[in-house]
This record gives sequence, structure tokens and C-alpha cells, in this order.
Amino acid sequence: MSGRAWFEFLSDEDLAFVRRFVLASGSLKEVAKLYGVTYPTIRLRLDRLITKIEVVEQHAEVSEFERLLRAQFADQKLSHETFKLLLSAHLKEQEKSHDQSESA
Repeated sequence: MSGRAWFEFLSDEDLAFVRRFVLASGSLKEVAKLYGVTYPTIRLRLDRLITKIEVVEQHAEVSEFERLLRAQFADQKLSHETFKLLLSAHLKEQEKSHDQSESA
């Protein structure tokens, strides 16, 4: 992967979760106890983290901005509407820039 590695897109909170998960030998029940939440809550958090990592890795060849945008969306920090709007504007800018460089 060119650019940043998947773990660089994780927040400090995500990294702390991964650390606790590893130290608990991958036991979601143990992690749930450590956080004082239910197993389904931890399962949902892990699923979101998996999605975030998959999004970053699946889009390794796109721009840094797009990878970051997709990671923020996967982390539910952007609404679907905002994500689509920003991604569309970014892709239009890239297309415009590409067309200008070809005509030069």
C-alpha cells in the first residue's frame, strides 16, 4: 500500500480498543467487562473497526483525502449525505485537475 498504513487511520480510542482486545486474547466477553458494556456493544464496535480497516485497504490506490474521507465515514463521523457530497466534489476536482494536466 502506498501512503499511510491502515492503522494510521485509527483514532487513539480505536488503538486503545485494539490493545485491550489483544491483551484479552481476543475475548469480546473480556473486553466487554473491561469497558463495562454488553457483549453486543463490543461486537458492534469491533464490526465498525473492521469496516474502517477494510475501507482503507480497499481504497489503497485512491487519494489520501478520499481514504481519510472513507475512514471517517466508516467511523460514523460523517453522515451518508455529507460523505457523498464531499466525495463527489473531490472526484470532480480530481477529474478537472486530470483534464487540465492532459491538455497541457
